[in-house]
Amino acid sequence: MVQFLIGLVIIVGVIFAIIFLYFLNIWIRAVASGAHISIFNLLGMKLRGIPPALIVNAKIMAVKAGLEVETSQLEAHHLARGNVMRVVQALIAADKANIPLNFQRGAAIDLAGRDILEAVHMSVIPKVIDAPDPTKGKSTVDAVAMDGIQLLAKARVTVRTNLDRLVGGAGEDTVIARVGEGIVTTIGSAETHKKVLENPDLISQKVLAKGLDAGTAYEILSIDIADVDVGKNIGAELQQRRAEADLQIAKAKAEERRAMAVAREQEMKALVQEMRAKVVEAEVEVPKAIAQAFREGRLGIMDYYNLKNIQADTKMRESLARRPEKSEEK
Repeated sequence: MVQFLIGLVIIVGVIFAIIFLYFLNIWIRAVASGAHISIFNLLGMKLRGIPPALIVNAKIMAVKAGLEVETSQLEAHHLARGNVMRVVQALIAADKANIPLNFQRGAAIDLAGRDILEAVHMSVIPKVIDAPDPTKGKSTVDAVAMDGIQLLAKARVTVRTNLDRLVGGAGEDTVIARVGEGIVTTIGSAETHKKVLENPDLISQKVLAKGLDAGTAYEILSIDIADVDVGKNIGAELQQRRAEADLQIAKAKAEERRAMAVAREQEMKALVQEMRAKVVEAEVEVPKAIAQAFREGRLGIMDYYNLKNIQADTKMRESLARRPEKSEEK
């Protein structure tokens, strides 16, 4: 029994010695740097799947920078798949720049998918954003003044990070879109394009006064118009297109009237033929009426011959009247 206890103590001692030797280098670095982390705490990190060297290095970095960061906070942030070193570096940069930032907010920003270190750097050194973004395929904001002249504008927006709105705030694309909308509105409300060319600051002043950074993760410091060029005469092109459209409409209406006139002409020709048919039909009834008059004794033979003479005289007069027309045609 005594031998069993001695063996057990020896085994426990060997295990402890192995663990101590395994974490000895990391533990000595932590103790020497003032980051008080016990060997058993390092063992617990290993069992929880946390790299002890990562936590120790982050703790040492924070202690040397004069920051108080709990070891448990670093472990929890790593287990939440956060970037521990990035957060600690951001805390140090914010502390040196006198920017209020604690570990909870930094960890939340990091877990939200934002680059916390870059955000702190942008709070210290503002960033310049091109509006529009030339990498998206368009290099100018196109707008038309009230006189119909198109202007091509480029703007540069100076922004810095607003850490209070970084979580849940809109990004650069929203800022660029709002600035572009403001430029289009300002140019479109100008009476002439010359006023915009004479004083491009009008654009930046009106756009900046709209408070475009509301709800975004940035604070707009300035909007500078880098370039304004004259584009097409959109008003003249629209008038030309309108004139062409009116011409096509007039042609269509004229063609409609011509078609109606042709149809009316055909109707009149058909009506003439109908009238002629009625005349022929009436002429057919004349012999019948003459025969009936003979039978009833209301018409004598001399009356009949006088009627035939009148008809012959009428035909002769008609033939004489048609001859000059034929000679003129020849």
